[in-house]
Amino acid sequence: MPPRKRAAARQAEPPGVSSTKEIQDILWKAADKLRGSMDAAQYKEFVLGLVFLKYVSDAFAERRAELAADPERAEQRDEYTRQDVFWVPPTARWEHMAERVAGSAQGGVGLLLDDAMDEVMRANEALAGVLPKIFSRGNVDQNRLRELVGLIGDARFTGHGDRPAQDVLGEVYEYFLERFARAEGRRAGEFYTPASVVRLIVEVLEPYEGLVYDPACGSGGMFVQSARFVAERRGRDRSHDIAVYGQEANERTWRLAKMNLAIHGMDPQGVGERWADTFTEDQLPALKADFVMANPPFNMSDWARDPDDPRWKYGLPPRSNANFAWLQHIVSKLGDHGSAGVVLSNGTLTSEQNGEGAIRAALVDADLVACMVALPGNLFRTTAIPACLWFLTKDKTPHGAKGLTDRRGQVLFIDARSFGTMADRTERVLTDEDVARISDAYHAWRGTGSAKEKGLAYEDVPGFCRSATLEEIARHDHVLTPGRYVGTAQAVEDPDAEPLDRRLTRLTRQLFAQLDESARLDAVLRERLGEVTGDA
Repeated sequence: MPPRKRAAARQAEPPGVSSTKEIQDILWKAADKLRGSMDAAQYKEFVLGLVFLKYVSDAFAERRAELAADPERAEQRDEYTRQDVFWVPPTARWEHMAERVAGSAQGGVGLLLDDAMDEVMRANEALAGVLPKIFSRGNVDQNRLRELVGLIGDARFTGHGDRPAQDVLGEVYEYFLERFARAEGRRAGEFYTPASVVRLIVEVLEPYEGLVYDPACGSGGMFVQSARFVAERRGRDRSHDIAVYGQEANERTWRLAKMNLAIHGMDPQGVGERWADTFTEDQLPALKADFVMANPPFNMSDWARDPDDPRWKYGLPPRSNANFAWLQHIVSKLGDHGSAGVVLSNGTLTSEQNGEGAIRAALVDADLVACMVALPGNLFRTTAIPACLWFLTKDKTPHGAKGLTDRRGQVLFIDARSFGTMADRTERVLTDEDVARISDAYHAWRGTGSAKEKGLAYEDVPGFCRSATLEEIARHDHVLTPGRYVGTAQAVEDPDAEPLDRRLTRLTRQLFAQLDESARLDAVLRERLGEVTGDA
């Protein structure tokens, strides 16, 4: 069973305990201890692995203190796992381990940490093979590692009022993923999707219950945001109304996802027993999802294509680009009423090369495309490639008692290229208002319960959104660029503005006057030059 977040209230925060912001500062300072001796991708594993070890120790110690009045219960593993607390063997508990690290000889720090990681994994089946055992490698500066342990020891994940340790660590972990993504640049795209983009996908799909799948799950951001969405709308206990499943091809990133799910009280087994390529080793061949959310690698050229794969129902994707392979894989994973939100490059909207246009047309004609969203630039620090969102669905009918608007034969186009605000000189983020405007437009179009609660009724808005028929899309050669359909925004008429004919007459007079003055000045200039040169 997926672990559940602890709901028990905590005592008021004691003096000297780190706030979340202070924890973030402490841990980023800890990361700096290793910066320079290894690249960002490596020290991400070191720091996040140690942070996780510190968290499980803090949570274990907190639960142990609650059981202090009954020493016999305090030694029973079930008393911890029942409260979704990982069991930490005595020699792996942070205080004991940190004391041994402080007194260890040169070269012994890494071995102690690797042993602690191994003990925690052996004691908790859900963490088997997840935690990094990389601390005793020859390229690791053991003195810096000793300092790192000391700094992380200053961070406390418990004792923060009524906030569970899971919530505190979850916030810190997400902060770190974002900071490491910025540090790694383009390489970070394999594990991190901008938070505002993830939130937009989740707000549009509204995954209240059912099975959520991500075929290129990275560090698990789609899953975490889905659970948070349910908790915020229906309460924390209802966050387990969704089950998450995913796959990740990169070993390091797969480990991050496992830890991320565990930190947020979700089942780490959801992302498989090991990393694997979705195209060559689909670990969930029979899965049918209620929701699919994905940010697969853009324009991936080095992918393994099997021409006979049954997933290519709408056309054989080109070997040079996997964009339409991802889309067809996702369609193959949707249940009868399933929906999907997928981040892809803008090239998917118009490309005609290597049969991509035919695949796009087939997807549209099969009435699988529900909504297309053009995103603003600079959302992805890791790539300059413009991006869009594809929202797919297997069922545009009213869904019986749900009473949705029948949208068969229609596609909603949303142009959000002007949305967002610059977080810094290079990165744009979608604001809460941006996310709400886009998701509200979709829900009003679809007639969902949330739209009815807000009293939203759909209407086309020039320059922003428009519902187009499949026949109209066919007339545009199945090009799906939203700007082609939504048109331009209507100018707002100013009742005090000058009438057009009067303004034209006035501007014409001004122009003639300026031309006359230009001619006069030209004559004066010629006369003066003639006097200087003696040609007058």
